[in-house]
Amino acid sequence: MKNFIKIALLVSIIGPFFINNKLYAQSFYRMKLGDFEVVALLDGAVPQNLDQLLKGTKPGAISKMMAKHSQTAIMNCSVNAYLINTGDKLVLIDAGTGDAYGPSLGHLTEGLRKAGYQPGQINAVLLTHTHMDHIGGLMTGDKLTFPNAQIYLSKAEGDYYLNPTNREKAPEAMKRFFDGAAQKLNPIIKAGKLTTFEFGKELFPGITPIASFGHSAGHTFYAVKSKGEKMLFWGDIILSDIIQFANPTVTSVYDYNELNGTSTREKALKEAAKEHYWIAVAHIDFPGIGHLVKADTGYRFVAVN
Repeated sequence: MKNFIKIALLVSIIGPFFINNKLYAQSFYRMKLGDFEVVALLDGAVPQNLDQLLKGTKPGAISKMMAKHSQTAIMNCSVNAYLINTGDKLVLIDAGTGDAYGPSLGHLTEGLRKAGYQPGQINAVLLTHTHMDHIGGLMTGDKLTFPNAQIYLSKAEGDYYLNPTNREKAPEAMKRFFDGAAQKLNPIIKAGKLTTFEFGKELFPGITPIASFGHSAGHTFYAVKSKGEKMLFWGDIILSDIIQFANPTVTSVYDYNELNGTSTREKALKEAAKEHYWIAVAHIDFPGIGHLVKADTGYRFVAVN
């Protein structure tokens, strides 16, 4: 997500901290998935105005829906990334914001260390898409944050956002997505660290990319399976759990293709509720892991904690 509202208070994820009067006491959350370990990592959080962020509702509808949950349209937006320890590989899904958005974000590596891992141990970083809050943490200054990791990105995403011709054709408001991708990924390419992939094959045993286009041109889910257990990492198809689980047709101002995004979201929600596997979501309250169940209106998220 973009247009983060910057806040002046310097916060640390080493211990409990407040953002917009909400307490964040954890920087990581650990759970087992079959033989794998999944570690949710909190990059940080900032307030977002859902009336400005979301589309596809009547004026004032967002505020009314939030009020039913005793909340306002100003929500705390978590930025979550996830580490998969397969026993053989350490695989990170998304890289957080880095230094892109100010002091309330960019704390992923702090949580990683608290969880017992070092950036140099990471073998691979799988990107759901190239928006800055998912790729900003790939670089620390002019250095690779994860120096021993290969970075994986769908070919569809790379071909679109790393193409200067596509940038020229894009609406002015969307050009920053191309600029951010070039800024963070060109050093990765120069270092020989970027691998692009087509869909349909495992990247690592138990880890498979799934096309989920709409929010971006080559947006990717990652299905992780071990010993009969499954977790699907959703990236940015949900930006508000309260609004979009109940109303999957609600889109966002950052969607590349709203129709495709809606179709992807509706299909994903239906399948997750039916099959009852774990889902991990980048921008709902940390750790963003839980199950989906059918509700009277749409779906309801049941958080792991």
